Amino acid sequence: MIQTAMTTLGSKIVNKCHRHMAEIAVNAVLSVADMETRDVNFELIKMETKVGGKLEDTMLVKGVIVDKDFSHPQMPKELRNVKIAILTCPFEPPKPKTKHKLDVTSVEDYRNLRKYEQEKFEEMVQRVKDSGAGLAICQWGFDDEANHLLLQRELPAVRWVGGPEIELIAIATGGRIVPRFEELSPEKLGCAGVVKELSFGTTKDRMLVIEECPNSKAVTIFIRGGNKMIVEEAKRSIHDALCVVRNLVRDNRIVYGGGAPEISCAIAVAKEADTIKTLEQYAFRAFADALESIPLALAENSGLSPIHTLTDVKSRQVAENNPALGIDCLYKGTADMKEQHVIETLHSKKQQILLATQVVKMILKIDDVRSPDDGAGF
Repeated sequence: MIQTAMTTLGSKIVNKCHRHMAEIAVNAVLSVADMETRDVNFELIKMETKVGGKLEDTMLVKGVIVDKDFSHPQMPKELRNVKIAILTCPFEPPKPKTKHKLDVTSVEDYRNLRKYEQEKFEEMVQRVKDSGAGLAICQWGFDDEANHLLLQRELPAVRWVGGPEIELIAIATGGRIVPRFEELSPEKLGCAGVVKELSFGTTKDRMLVIEECPNSKAVTIFIRGGNKMIVEEAKRSIHDALCVVRNLVRDNRIVYGGGAPEISCAIAVAKEADTIKTLEQYAFRAFADALESIPLALAENSGLSPIHTLTDVKSRQVAENNPALGIDCLYKGTADMKEQHVIETLHSKKQQILLATQVVKMILKIDDVRSPDDGAGF
């Protein structure tokens, strides 16, 4: 009785979080799915994690999240309807590609060098401004002097953005990655409706969110959790959920869950066994018994009496001719999985049974197992 009460309470607490995660997985796949070819490109779904907060704080961003902040703390924290320059060239003066050294022997030479640097920084920032960009995203770092100049010229910037993120930003915003300042032009800029900085409570962690992009195909699932283990487990679980939804996009045929298909298959296989006159009938019956181990395990994990629950559902499936009857794991009062909206993809169910059968066949092919204690001479 205590086990049943604990299971019911646990399922109610977990159910809310599961529903939230399930919606995120479905919305993420539908955002990037190509319904014409019936396929899903997982590279367009990025998963970002950040320890802290609750699992319920996990959210889907129709855009890109970058684990960086604006290069200067005084830059604005939110930009709207902004054009973005995506650069893979650093805000640094060009270095001479030669092995020779340049010796600065006088104050005048140093001042000239400093002036040259300043002019170069001015030129770089001006080129970005002239292209019409309101935000510069750079793959490499830049000098503090350049950073200060960007602030003065009211050009927010982000530095040290990794290669995969740069590519995703380019896809989402419809921009082109620019390798040289000379090649920067207005048509190569990306655009976004909102670019804002997220901050997390009392920690100094900050992240950038780029949303409302022209190409909303690129999405990011932002996962939160109390510690690293929970966050990683959530990431793995969401990936599994994404795969299930992708299978539905590829083949939208479904079966009802809760052990219902296994019970109806077991009934069908056992019925077929009665028509076989050879020894094979025993193999058929054994296969039917094996199929029943799934609903048995489900009933046991839910705190129900396994054998009583299974025999009850099995007899009802035969009497009512209803293959949607399964194990009432959530104590809804009905064993009809159609009413409970518990479904599984036909593709994954077939693969599960096929894989289990192949494993058993492989084990049966092994003639003998020799252990070192057998005295076998090697």
